[in-house]
Amino acid sequence: MSNNFNYISGSKRSLHVQVAREIARGILSGNLAQGSIIPGEIALCGQFGISRTALREAIKLLTSKGLLESRPKIGTRVVERSYWNFLDSQLIEWMDGLTDVDKFCSQFLGLRQAIEPEACALATKNASAEQRIELSETFQKMVEIADAEEFDQQGWTEIDLKFHSLIFNSTANDFYLPFGNILATMFVNFIAHSSEEGSTCIDEHRQIYEAIMAGNSEKARQVSANHLIEEKHRLPLIA
Repeated sequence: MSNNFNYISGSKRSLHVQVAREIARGILSGNLAQGSIIPGEIALCGQFGISRTALREAIKLLTSKGLLESRPKIGTRVVERSYWNFLDSQLIEWMDGLTDVDKFCSQFLGLRQAIEPEACALATKNASAEQRIELSETFQKMVEIADAEEFDQQGWTEIDLKFHSLIFNSTANDFYLPFGNILATMFVNFIAHSSEEGSTCIDEHRQIYEAIMAGNSEKARQVSANHLIEEKHRLPLIA
């Protein structure tokens, strides 16, 4: 286990976030083992070259994400993985490059399979007039990109992300909103890793869009589930 960290440089405003990221990546990579006690304040402040105030803010941030736990007379301990807040978009960003990409994308697809079809069904009932207009405008842009002679991969990824995020935002259920944030964090890497370049699945998106606009919840649920089956993504089957 390595407890050594490098000096952190940057603006004071973001200093504690940079420190939190470095400690988090030590935890996520396994260099700081679950259940272990991390180095004390004096040691960490020396390694990072920061003040105790910045370090304490970093520890507070990591505690809020379920990675650390501080106890009097014991120190700050790395919490077991089962308590880590993987629904935190910042934590997902910090995991970049530390996990098996195939496994991570497969797990992400599994999450989408579990919640996105129901989000589509809820959107058929609860989307506001403004949200329906925005969804319609977004889908029309998807069609334009899909039909263009020269395919704009970045443009497609951005509009595809907006389309799916709008669906979560249209559920009228606050508990679905964090999943839209996770989608935004993971989507670009997921598409890059799991989808054939130039593939839009525009017909499947059209079916989802039309079902939502028609208020057909069962149809929306079905076509969303069909869109997310494993065979349509370049991912290995992982138990």
